[in-house]
Amino acid sequence: MSDTKQEEWLKALSYIRSRVEDTAFQTWFDCVKLNTVEDESITLIVPNRFHYEWLESKYRHLINDAIKEAFKKPLIVNYSVILTERTSDNIPKFKESGKKAIPPGYHRPSNLNDRYVFENFIEGKGNQFARAAAISVTDKPGQTYFNPLLIYSSPGLGKTHLLQAAGNRMLRKNRALKVLYITGEKFMLDFIGSLQQNKSSEFTKFYRNVDMLLLDDVQFFVGKEQTQEQFFHLFNDLYQKGKQIILTTDRHPRKLIGLQERLISRFQSGLITDINPPDLETRIAIIMNEAKHTGLDLEYSIVEFVARSISGDIRVMKSLLVRLQALSTLKNIDIDINLCRDVIRENIGESSLQSITYLQILGYVSKDLKVSKKLLLGKSRSQDVAAARQIIMFLTRKLTNLSLKNIGKELGGRDHSTVIHACKLVEERAKDDVSFSKMIKKYIKDLSRFGN
Repeated sequence: MSDTKQEEWLKALSYIRSRVEDTAFQTWFDCVKLNTVEDESITLIVPNRFHYEWLESKYRHLINDAIKEAFKKPLIVNYSVILTERTSDNIPKFKESGKKAIPPGYHRPSNLNDRYVFENFIEGKGNQFARAAAISVTDKPGQTYFNPLLIYSSPGLGKTHLLQAAGNRMLRKNRALKVLYITGEKFMLDFIGSLQQNKSSEFTKFYRNVDMLLLDDVQFFVGKEQTQEQFFHLFNDLYQKGKQIILTTDRHPRKLIGLQERLISRFQSGLITDINPPDLETRIAIIMNEAKHTGLDLEYSIVEFVARSISGDIRVMKSLLVRLQALSTLKNIDIDINLCRDVIRENIGESSLQSITYLQILGYVSKDLKVSKKLLLGKSRSQDVAAARQIIMFLTRKLTNLSLKNIGKELGGRDHSTVIHACKLVEERAKDDVSFSKMIKKYIKDLSRFGN
């Protein structure tokens, strides 16, 4: 392979890096290597078939564009899955001394919450691969290249839900299996307790006797050398026995400063995947599902208001619903936009508050100008419809935090440049037409009341 081809491949990677999130690039492209480049094709090396299928389904067009840009011509992309020994050469083997019973002092259930199942995990673009991977390992635990499986993300995006859902699915398939869910902190406390009580052997026997280990919040091990040492040996033992290990952390393991390099290496020997923040549609689905579960009857406008106001943490959304339900029940009041606003302002702060929603603007303008929503969202180019649509774009841009792209998407899938043009037309008309200017100011004043 010539140096020129390698340089061109690095240019392609640079092209991809500039167009995806850092976490996505680390997960999906860091491990992709260039194999060969022919006249009309290029072959890339990927670690497993699952990885190849994901690249093909989610990033095919981006990869094709990157290769065309870097190699100055389109190439047919082929993949080669290199099957190697699963980085086990340097893992010490542990001798088994017969059947191991769980010491009475450590006997406890799986610690799983029955509510965390795949059926009620709302799938979206940001989590679909992590969900698919978690399901996959329960079909053949410890027998795939997804061992260990490590899922990372910011807090509140569903890592714990997926972790426990995998455990619950395993137990439904086989109740005789020993599945254990535990946090990094609890593991450390168990370890310290075993040292204080002189029960190290019991601690070791208990943890090495599980069929599936679900460890939440690995980042808790950072800087705790003895705990890392203990977990390193536990990991090796379970791995050698073909037991499934699933881990979660709040960032990519390479960014866990203070975690032993040999542990990072073990984690990277399997599959690492991330969860990205849910998009608006996914957040709406999550809120509607949670409301149904808790018996809340919410209007769609309220659901959308909460979804637009809270973008990052699913736990925050769920806690707000609990708060709304409590206030509604205890004070015997209806849940409306104003109550939502007060709860959001009290719990999260003013900065995240979405003062008004796109749907409210759409409904208001549609009613005042007597133009149906169907026409506004459709392809009609009649003067009255187009003018009303432009006003909605202008008001949405001014009164909400929606991006130009999302405004266009909401209004019938139009391009962001259309939104820019519409806003300019409204501004120019307002300068020259006094009555039109008064109408726009009235709209802004009326709509702003939704935010008070």
